[in-house]
Amino acid sequence: MSRLLKTVSAAALGLLLVSCSPHQDRADPAAVAAEEAAIAARVFLGRAETEMAAMNKEAAQAFWNQATNITPETNAAAADAGAKATKLVISLANESKQFDITILPPDLARKMRILRSGITIPAPSREGAAEELSKLTTDLDAAYGTGKFEYQGKMITLDEASTIIETSRNPAVTQAVWEGWHTVSPPMKDNYAAMVSLANEGARELGYPSLDQMWLSGYDMPPEDMEAEVARLWGQVEPLYKELHCYTRTKLNQKYGDAIQPATGPIRADLLGNMWAQQWSNIYDVVQPPTAPLKYDLTERLVQQGYTPIKMVETAEAFFVSLGLDPLPQTFWERSMIVRPEGKEVQCHASAWNLDDEEDVRIKMCTEVNSEDFNTVHHELGHNYYQRAYKDQDFLFKNGAHDGFHEAIGDFVALSITPEYLKQIGLITDADMPGPDADTALLMQTALDKIAFLPFAITVDSWRWGVLAGETPPENYNSSWWELRLKNQGIVPPGPRPADAFDPGAKYHIPGNTPYLRYFLSFIMQFQFHKAACEQAGWEGPLHRCSIYGNKEVGARFNEMLKAGNSQPWPDTLEKFTGTREMDGSAIIEYFDPLMGYLKEQNAGQTCGW
Repeated sequence: MSRLLKTVSAAALGLLLVSCSPHQDRADPAAVAAEEAAIAARVFLGRAETEMAAMNKEAAQAFWNQATNITPETNAAAADAGAKATKLVISLANESKQFDITILPPDLARKMRILRSGITIPAPSREGAAEELSKLTTDLDAAYGTGKFEYQGKMITLDEASTIIETSRNPAVTQAVWEGWHTVSPPMKDNYAAMVSLANEGARELGYPSLDQMWLSGYDMPPEDMEAEVARLWGQVEPLYKELHCYTRTKLNQKYGDAIQPATGPIRADLLGNMWAQQWSNIYDVVQPPTAPLKYDLTERLVQQGYTPIKMVETAEAFFVSLGLDPLPQTFWERSMIVRPEGKEVQCHASAWNLDDEEDVRIKMCTEVNSEDFNTVHHELGHNYYQRAYKDQDFLFKNGAHDGFHEAIGDFVALSITPEYLKQIGLITDADMPGPDADTALLMQTALDKIAFLPFAITVDSWRWGVLAGETPPENYNSSWWELRLKNQGIVPPGPRPADAFDPGAKYHIPGNTPYLRYFLSFIMQFQFHKAACEQAGWEGPLHRCSIYGNKEVGARFNEMLKAGNSQPWPDTLEKFTGTREMDGSAIIEYFDPLMGYLKEQNAGQTCGW
């Protein structure tokens, strides 16, 4: 026990003795000990939260500077800030071990658990370890952010490569670009392995067998129960994915022939319109059903009506304001990075930031005027509105109910980007409105994003859990990655991979150390939120036609859920908005039920699976 806590405990005990009745000798010793522990814990946590809040502001600014202007100087500053922040949190987490959580009041016990498991990449407390780990993580992030490769005589960025993958229908071109981008990651492999070793050492010091178990401890249930929960949720939605995979493969086979995409087995990763084959909506033109087509292309409408990146963000803000939430602060517009700046190396991966845990919210995007980024800005502002909603919570409760909530909020709002909403904001007209005969087309577009993503989401962290648990050594990093992608997604690379390949590192969330389970959970929960909101709004039509735009009653209930932050177990927060305490895939099944029938009909006679 520290000197401060010894002093506090003695004073607290003195107060207890002074206030005791003449029968104080009958007091329950366990109760006295519990009350003394609670007082000491409250003082400790108050100090910890004050120190962490100050450090968070300092570190957030350094990380922002590095992400929006990658230079040796900003890399060094970010590494230094990261090391200082890590050392502080590790020190406090270790100091918290003196408290027995089982005898503390629920709010204090919750804070202690968050403090012990809340750091993503923990460093060991030994001299120099935090600095070494911070440099590794900063270098990994910078390597990804500055990644380029030569294509047709010029060096191109991920942005440029992604545009080619999204738009080209020449398999030789998509293979060349896919393989080109995957050359940026092999140099990361040694640093990644070194980081894993250090972070696992840090996790063990905090009482966890390995870092994967520490990550899985953040869901108000034992890690093994959370793994079982993920398997249960995937089991609910896997049949829909398999039908979509079968249908998409048939369409690709019809377009490219057996030599490029066989009619059976897995799908070639570079043919799906996305660098990581995680979302397939960019190949809608290849797989669109022959039923009534949509009468508009959202990207074309955005361009025709003069939308700029700023106007797209303003439109997303207007959605949240229509629900009764406050407009974003002026500083958001002054400080956000909404487009790629000239003359700087930046981390373009879209993200939302809160630099002071109060009002300094921002987004960082290299926004382009297209339908994908129109959805993305709604998603990122969801993070910002969540951050603002819980700003009055204590520091350790300033987070989502669990990380899946944070990712689900903006996507839940984006599910209301329906034709009706687009008509309300003037992007389409009455003449463009799709009738019921276009439902299959509407649902196909959404499924190519939402359903195609689910197995990729569980694959990323399934791979990482194996690495962090020590089950996958560095020499097996790449083979394990593709084994899981084949098993879960039915996806294979466009050609043999070189011996030094480190393909997981070509996905930002691996070198960026962002846990990925949150995205899988969010893609399940956003449909739960959507169904609950549509029921609150009195909607009686199909779920995919429902938009809550302009509904302030739903907005008020929505904001109440956001304001709770991480102050209570997530089932309590979920129940408050949806009426259920369990994450559930039934809403996503209901949403896509008309499409499921269509896919089964189209796949009749096909050899599905891989």
